[in-house]
Amino acid sequence: MTLDRRAFLGRVAAVATASAVAPALALPGPAQAATWKKRLTGADLDTNSRWQVAGTDLGIPYVLENGSIGYLFGDTFNTPWPEGPPLPNDWRSPVMLRSNVHPGAPGGIVFDSAARVAGNGRAPEIMHNGHHGIGIDGLWEVSVIPNDGISFSETGRQLISYMSIENWDSVGPAGPHWRSRYAGLAYSDNGNDFVRTPLKWWNNGNNTDPFQMWTMQRDGDWVYVFSVRAGRQDGPMMLRRVRWDRLFYPESYEGWGWNGSNWGWGRPCTPILTGRFGEPSVRRLHDGTWVMSYVNCVTGCIVTRTAGGPDQVWTAEKVQVFPWQEPALYGGFIHPWSGRNANELHLMVSKWTRGLDNRSTAYHVSQFVGSL
Repeated sequence: MTLDRRAFLGRVAAVATASAVAPALALPGPAQAATWKKRLTGADLDTNSRWQVAGTDLGIPYVLENGSIGYLFGDTFNTPWPEGPPLPNDWRSPVMLRSNVHPGAPGGIVFDSAARVAGNGRAPEIMHNGHHGIGIDGLWEVSVIPNDGISFSETGRQLISYMSIENWDSVGPAGPHWRSRYAGLAYSDNGNDFVRTPLKWWNNGNNTDPFQMWTMQRDGDWVYVFSVRAGRQDGPMMLRRVRWDRLFYPESYEGWGWNGSNWGWGRPCTPILTGRFGEPSVRRLHDGTWVMSYVNCVTGCIVTRTAGGPDQVWTAEKVQVFPWQEPALYGGFIHPWSGRNANELHLMVSKWTRGLDNRSTAYHVSQFVGSL
């Protein structure tokens, strides 16, 4: 099965919108730019010859319970891009590849295995996906897109936050944006098969719920959850926290909010930032620095901010990747092993470009190296 043409063009429109470039004078100089290190996926690479992962995106890295890194990919195909040819092109999502190679190694990231595969062979999707049909909960579902992953050494359990996509081309006052039906959590106790829980953080009728795209980071007993709207829209970024062993209990989530005189936990969420955010990624590095990245959908740049803690003041944006380096870019997910020094920030960057005939010309993930 493949994405139908309407859905495909709708998602391309969302990517193109996110990559609109502001006037050059509004952008910082190129001296700040991160550098491309290597392309990680493609029909010409071993991701395809070993696991039939050719055209894909995202590559969200998180630490597994055994200490290595899992990489979560979104809509994945055994052809270079979503629309083929040939068709059908084995559409899957999410898919996980794994690696124990440090991204700072001379050769960059090298994948060594795939979830649900013993050795080489087709990497299947790791949880149920409705694929333009009825999803596991009886509701229409176009696809399931991962947002982030987290694991717990105490139990060996892994969790993935995801979006159930209702459509890729929901038209509203701000233009076309994809619409999620809800955000959810899936878990695995064997590192391969993920079970979607009944928990749902429902989107609203206006597609403006700010708790749809999650990124998660643990610090001690707490997991901090940063979230924004689906579809790379204008809106707020929210911050919540929950004890690591209470993630399945929505009533245990505490909001970070402003009461008119000070900030505090256990309140209705108040936006910590506002803007037009792409998919957020937040990681706490080993030196205690918190780093946030996302696509600024006004400038089309992947940017980062840093802070001393999740509920501290975040710095101004620093540009890491410009559209002229990687046209139609998105993602910019932070590798958790970044930060051995200030000049080692590893980012997973997706690229989806198309030609004048609207057919894709690139759909893959690359590794970039920037600085804090």
